Amino acid sequence: MTAKKTLAIAGLAGILIAGVGLVLVDAADRAYPPPLDRADTVSAEVRDTDGQLLRAFATPEGLWRLKTTAADVDPQFLRMLVAYEDRRFYTHAGVDLQAIGRAAIQLVTNGHIVSGASTLSMQVARLIEPRQGRSLSAKLLQMARALQIERRLSKEQILDLYLTHAPYGGNLEGVRAASLAYFGKEPRRLTVAEAALLVALPQLPEKRRPDRNLATAEAARKRVLERAAVAETVGEGEAARAEIVPVPSRRMQLPALAAHVAEAARRKDLKALQSQTTLKKQVQEGLEAVARASALKLGPKLSIAMVMADAQTGEIVGEVGSADYFDASRSGWIDMTRARRSPGSTLKPFIYGLAFEEGLVSQETIIEDRPADFFGYRPRNFDMSYQGDVTVREALQLSLNVPAVKLLDAVNPAKLLIRFRRAQVRPLLPPNETPGLAIGLGGLGVTLRDLVQLYTALANRGQPVRIGDGVNDQPGKIDGEGMLDPVAVWNVADILSGVMPPAGAPRQGIAYKTGTSYGYRDAWSVGYDGRHVLGVWVGRPDNGAVPGLTGYGTAAPILFEGFAKSGIATTPLPPPPSGAIRIAQAALPISQRRFAVNSSGLLATSGREPAPQIVYPPEGAHVDLGAKSGDLSPLTLKLQGGRAPFRWLANGKPLPDISRRRTNQWMPDGGGYSKLTVIDAIGRATSVGIFVE
Repeated sequence: MTAKKTLAIAGLAGILIAGVGLVLVDAADRAYPPPLDRADTVSAEVRDTDGQLLRAFATPEGLWRLKTTAADVDPQFLRMLVAYEDRRFYTHAGVDLQAIGRAAIQLVTNGHIVSGASTLSMQVARLIEPRQGRSLSAKLLQMARALQIERRLSKEQILDLYLTHAPYGGNLEGVRAASLAYFGKEPRRLTVAEAALLVALPQLPEKRRPDRNLATAEAARKRVLERAAVAETVGEGEAARAEIVPVPSRRMQLPALAAHVAEAARRKDLKALQSQTTLKKQVQEGLEAVARASALKLGPKLSIAMVMADAQTGEIVGEVGSADYFDASRSGWIDMTRARRSPGSTLKPFIYGLAFEEGLVSQETIIEDRPADFFGYRPRNFDMSYQGDVTVREALQLSLNVPAVKLLDAVNPAKLLIRFRRAQVRPLLPPNETPGLAIGLGGLGVTLRDLVQLYTALANRGQPVRIGDGVNDQPGKIDGEGMLDPVAVWNVADILSGVMPPAGAPRQGIAYKTGTSYGYRDAWSVGYDGRHVLGVWVGRPDNGAVPGLTGYGTAAPILFEGFAKSGIATTPLPPPPSGAIRIAQAALPISQRRFAVNSSGLLATSGREPAPQIVYPPEGAHVDLGAKSGDLSPLTLKLQGGRAPFRWLANGKPLPDISRRRTNQWMPDGGGYSKLTVIDAIGRATSVGIFVE
């Protein structure tokens, strides 16, 4: 046999043996794959609308192991980690032969281990498949597993596993958990000193824990900063400055915000690793701090609930279900934002809004605050006194009960609840009872969320939105008619924004209303600016009475502090809509100068049924309806008195429909002077002249 044939046969044999070897390696690899599925067990997280961590839940083993990727970590930390732990990480196949040779020579030369040869891939293999002891067989298995892992995962995926599973002492695993525990922040932006400490701890996590062995942790960080490779990464001057920065000596609690929302998210999907909410972390932190501090001042057993929502989108940006979730004395586990309680006087603005919308009153209309009997129902004021004649503006600002009930009687309690249904809020009435006048003073049950949802209409020109935290309730637009006319909404806001703030609180450009339920059981305060609504409830979760508990004295200070500590800048209240004007009392139509009703429920200034009177628009008014732009808007017409049905005429031409309502709408043909006339059922008529602009 020639030499060439022998060489060819040997070559073929070598190829065959190599091929068989590869087949055996592949077979062994498939038969004994690395347990990568174990790496999937991480802490469940609940995040805010911007992706910031609100709360994490420990793994079944009780570990804080937050899923981390390279994108979650400061790039400088990654450079320091690779430079210190595995300089050839991006070029080797899982095992660094050069590092092994160096370590072996150092062992022989010095008689002890000087430096290790574990790559990041080998460390990942050890972390996902831990073994007791440091034997040769364990090290060989790590190498084999590292080779397997490298075949299955990219370098970026391997690095992500290390960042998630690296041990940091106690029950902390991963860079994110360690950064939050020792620095109180996510690791996206780290100082050189912070990055060096996070590089050093995983090598001996228990011995180097800074909360237990501060000196050891400082020495380990110093070694990282002094390593030549790291010094090249950060620069000698930066490393020297980092050495003098104190090492944190205590471990902080991981974020535990929005306890009730987080628990609800966890219950909704136990398998979900991440749950997104509409909350904003900064707002949530501010509201929770206010609730905790206020509860301490108020004393034991009292709890506090708060809901802050965006009135345009419906997104709940902050939600506090109780003063302290873990305080058993306050039944902190009960989410009081969802508990139905009596709202006291907080529904009065909607009564006044209906009265404004129907043209029954203006802000300067005189209304009596004197003892009154409504078929056996005799409302009394909170302080048991009466003010006599007051303006409607004063009656709402002082939250007088008799005027509110008079107006509710005039607009009809059922109509008020119909308007609430437009906001998708259905208050709970006493069993087997129809809507009565008592609902105006809190004689029904609503939740704090309900109340905030109703008030979104006042902050949003009459259009309510459905509020939600993105977990159990989704925010969104509510289709259909608005809850109140924009002009009526402006009148309510104009009045409520003039209410004096509680003692010691500065004016913040918000409109607000307070309420106290019967028997001093619930204190409420709801306020809004041009964008956000904040509702506050204070009381006992067991519905016990609390002498001295009031909306103005107890809940209102929390409301104002909540707005201030939320971190959200105040948005000015909307400007007056077309047709919204303040009319002095002397300039009011006669029928609007004093509010009174006769036995038929019609407005009257004497015992006789009054003639119809147009209360809006007033005589000679200049109304901006967009005539100059050519995009005209309809004009709302309002009248008082008269007998239904009513026929309206514009410039002598009748409007399409005869109506029994005291409000109507007219679409002008163009700008200029127009004459509006209304005729009631018995032929009485009245007219006004206006200018459409």
